[in-house]
Amino acid sequence: MKNTDSKSGINDLISAAVALRKSIGELTLHSPVSLTYNPLEYAWEPFKQYLELYGGGSKRVLFFGMNPGPWGMGQTGIPFGEITRVTRWLGITGKVSEPRTIHPRRPITGFHTTRSEVSGRRLWDLFSQRFATASRFFDHHFVANYCPLMFFDKEGRNLTPDRLCVKDRKSLFPVCDAHMIRLVEILKPQWVVGIGKFATHRAEVTLKNTVVKVTGVLHPSPASPAANRDWQGQVSRSLEDKGIWSGGTGE
Repeated sequence: MKNTDSKSGINDLISAAVALRKSIGELTLHSPVSLTYNPLEYAWEPFKQYLELYGGGSKRVLFFGMNPGPWGMGQTGIPFGEITRVTRWLGITGKVSEPRTIHPRRPITGFHTTRSEVSGRRLWDLFSQRFATASRFFDHHFVANYCPLMFFDKEGRNLTPDRLCVKDRKSLFPVCDAHMIRLVEILKPQWVVGIGKFATHRAEVTLKNTVVKVTGVLHPSPASPAANRDWQGQVSRSLEDKGIWSGGTGE
């Protein structure tokens, strides 16, 4: 029965991602957004593999990031998908094509990328240091992003969802909120942990009428001075203090 339930959950996750991809693709965005990339389209193969390998069963903790980074999920299709952690710890590779329109300053090289995303490296290193294997981590945890899109202005500068115009936020956020609720329905977590203030706020707003407990941790971006001071130690202690992780282990 457990294997059947696990397969059903994976199929539900895949269906939810397909629905999100379709809904997001129907949106029209405005200035300052000039171009968007959707890894759920051009990096679907590795993302689907991620769901199939690690999405089965219920999860005690669901981590939510904000949206893809240009050198992480933007290249590999995996949330916080720093290239070496995806291939070596998660054991995922796959075909990555290109977005329909490419900005010359934002190439997609997929699993041939040579640039490392610091945020993803810090996040997956935290998990790999506390868990012997990726499978053991995903027995009770899962990592997702609130929004699947990358946003760029005319010059190719990366825009985060909170920097979109009010009109775009009003059309985009309800779609992403609905997807978050769907993931919670499928994975049945006790905790949702926002990675950074934006993801934490969206989880608090979206899940306020549910029994799920919501909290947040410091984002691992090197742009944050606080994150450059033992980010892994800070986050580990925070999760232990809240009772999400037990002291000294990731269980």
